[in-house]
Formats: sequence, structure tokens, C-alpha cells
Amino acid sequence: MKGLNTCLWLESNAEEAMNTYLEIFPNSKFVDKTVGSANMHLPEGAFLAGVIEIAGHEIMLLNGGPHYKLTPAASITIKCENQEEIDYYWSKLGEGGQEMACGWVEDRFGVSWQVVPANVSECLKDPDQERVGRYWSALMQMAKIDLSLLDKARAG
Repeated sequence: MKGLNTCLWLESNAEEAMNTYLEIFPNSKFVDKTVGSANMHLPEGAFLAGVIEIAGHEIMLLNGGPHYKLTPAASITIKCENQEEIDYYWSKLGEGGQEMACGWVEDRFGVSWQVVPANVSECLKDPDQERVGRYWSALMQMAKIDLSLLDKARAG
């Protein structure tokens, strides 16, 4: 197996999404794009799909039409090292989008992102179940993650 990639089916704004993500993520790069042709039943040169790489993960953005819609049932997780990163990705991805609970934000293209602390899994696997309960309770009350409040809740 050569690897795993993600394909995001958008109705008609995949090129705009691709360019937006390339601007937002400093560690991203353009990989490839596919344009339409008559034998694809698309206008000649119309943007069909683009591939970008973010933090070593390839994502294809496809203009697939209105047949399917993205939902928060599938999301992309951004593991942030500090509050500054959380604030940055939350504000950039949230522009024109919708805030959700527990660090999730849906961007204006309908893609759901989890903007979370890098150590969230570790905190939820803590053997001290009281600490886990306090952390979880605080997390469930947040939209954008506040690391200082999570740390206080965890500490008791």
C-alpha cells in the first residue's frame, strides 16, 4: 500500500477551498489538479479536482456536484501545540463557517475540523478517572478550546 489520502466532495467550489487551505496552513503545498474536457462531459479547462498536502497528508478537493453533502460525521483533526495555534486555526477556518462543540468548527465549504490540543487523547486516557471526568466536563462546555480552562479543570 502506498498510503491513505482523503477526498472531499464539494458541490462546485473545490478550487476556492483548495486555495483557501493553501493560504491557511503554513505547512501545505499544491500537488496536482485535474481539469475537465469534452469527453468528461465538462467544459474544457473547468476545474474538476485539486490535490494539496497538509502536514504530509494529501487531500483531494473534488467538484462533484450537489449529489452528496459533507457532514460533521467525518472531520479533519488539527492537533495544536498551544493556545495561539488553536486561536489561529479556529478563526481562519471559522470565517464564514459555523462553530460547533468541543473544538469542532465547520468552515464555509462545509468541511468539519477538530481544532484540539495535541495531548487531548492522552488527557482522556489518564488513569485518574476523576481528572478525566473534570477534563471531559470542561471540554463538553466549550466551542473553541481554552487550554487554560482545560488545565484548571484537569488539575481540580
